[in-house]
Amino acid sequence: MKYGFVIDNRKCIGCHACTTACKSEHEVPVGVNRTWVKQVEQGEFPDTRRLFSVMRCNHCTDAPCVPICPTESLFIRKDGIVDFDKDRCIGCKSCMQACPYDALYIDPDTHTAAKCNYCAHRVDLGLEPACVNVCPEHAIISGDMENPQSEIAMLLLEQESKVRKPEAGTKPNVFYIDAEDVSLVATDTTQTSENMWGSQSHGVGHFAKEAERLSFSNTDLVAEMVKINGGYETNAGKVNSPKTVEVLMDKAKQVYNTPDKGILWGWEVSAYVWTKAIAAGMILIPFIALISNFVQVPNFLWSAGTMTALVFLTLTGILLVMDLDQPKRFAYVLLRPNWSSWLVKGGYAITVFGGLLTLILFSQYFQWFDNYNPLYIITALLAVIVATYTAFLFAQAKGREFWQSKAMALHMLVHACMAGAAIYFFFSLGTKSSAEWLHFLGRSSILFIVLNVMIVLYELYSTHSTVDAKRVVYMIKSGEYKTMFWLGTIVVGNLLPVCILLLTGFTPMGGSIAGALILLGIYFNNHIWVEAPQKIPLS
Repeated sequence: MKYGFVIDNRKCIGCHACTTACKSEHEVPVGVNRTWVKQVEQGEFPDTRRLFSVMRCNHCTDAPCVPICPTESLFIRKDGIVDFDKDRCIGCKSCMQACPYDALYIDPDTHTAAKCNYCAHRVDLGLEPACVNVCPEHAIISGDMENPQSEIAMLLLEQESKVRKPEAGTKPNVFYIDAEDVSLVATDTTQTSENMWGSQSHGVGHFAKEAERLSFSNTDLVAEMVKINGGYETNAGKVNSPKTVEVLMDKAKQVYNTPDKGILWGWEVSAYVWTKAIAAGMILIPFIALISNFVQVPNFLWSAGTMTALVFLTLTGILLVMDLDQPKRFAYVLLRPNWSSWLVKGGYAITVFGGLLTLILFSQYFQWFDNYNPLYIITALLAVIVATYTAFLFAQAKGREFWQSKAMALHMLVHACMAGAAIYFFFSLGTKSSAEWLHFLGRSSILFIVLNVMIVLYELYSTHSTVDAKRVVYMIKSGEYKTMFWLGTIVVGNLLPVCILLLTGFTPMGGSIAGALILLGIYFNNHIWVEAPQKIPLS
């Protein structure tokens, strides 16, 4: 048995009965939707038409939201319905990043994830989903697709149908008959905050704020309008907000869609990737020196580095909890784990890493072991996992195609080594650090900077097979992030530190200045890599 939906666009009249029935059945708050009707206007005036497409969870056979959920809050039933348990949800928003269809949201009342669950409570009683029951045109058909006698199975056999984002490999179970790509492909049209049904100035974000509606106070302005820089020019001057509905159009555009959820993973995620890179780097740098026999690491630096790693690891944990919409449930990651989620694997790695760092501090204080003890080798291996696990978590976020880069893990490992060397340069101020140690830090920094630049250029200039990934690359190289990337990441965070290190000859002061710039560049890089892919619309 496998339940699915067929949306027959030949019949849909855009009445929104399915949306209101869904909201009534599940008490869905204002500003978020489990089911909604996307409306797109196509054609050139006066030969135009409006297309209606019902959007919702696709109840995928290979649902990416399920393996990424750290607490098994999302699960696939035996009948193929992707359901959820709000009592286990910690509000990490990983499922929202994994879904290529923008189907999940954070409920503003429960602060947990929610979505269409195929009205599982009705299906268990032998009833149809509420949206199917109220559709006046029978444009939504539900049922068991594996039953050859069912209406949905016969429709799929007789009619040509499409699915959204087949390239995502999720095997969606919502099929569209007579659908246009301008409706199904999110990037084929632009979603604006102004439309004929209502306006929201900033979307709803993951807090799902109630819609802010703009009043049309300039309805008496009658003039030919020309779109200029996001506003409209009239004989009376430029009107910025509110904007009058554009009548003339030369391309397909959205006039109604679910509100933009904004940036789901914000500065907390960028910062925690940064702090855990420092924590891992404080162990990796002396370990590299140890196994390479390039230089003897002073004992006080082992202690100072271990303590610094523990401090930044603690900050990482704090930032992780801050980003949750249910922070009181943060322990569920460890107590109710879904071992397929890299958030769980990372949570355990951080916990074990913190325990090993604490043990190392005790061993250093009581002089239990020397620096060649296997304890340091195990801790260094954990440091590699701590530095890189977020790359695998991002790879599980199938909705963000730029994050599927194969170089992401190496990128984060190099960042950790750069950050560690930068902090150790700060320790050299006011201490009698040997010239060999300073040269090791300087040469290591230059080596890792060169590797970092090569990886970044590979991620941006290698072939990207999807439109969404190409749009992110454009935003970074030539769009809204170009100044932060080229000036902040490349120049400030990579080129200037190399110049300073070479010109100053690896002195403590020069190294510290270069280290500060390196840390700043790493944060800029993290911010861009985390935020830019989230600007791509999914519905």
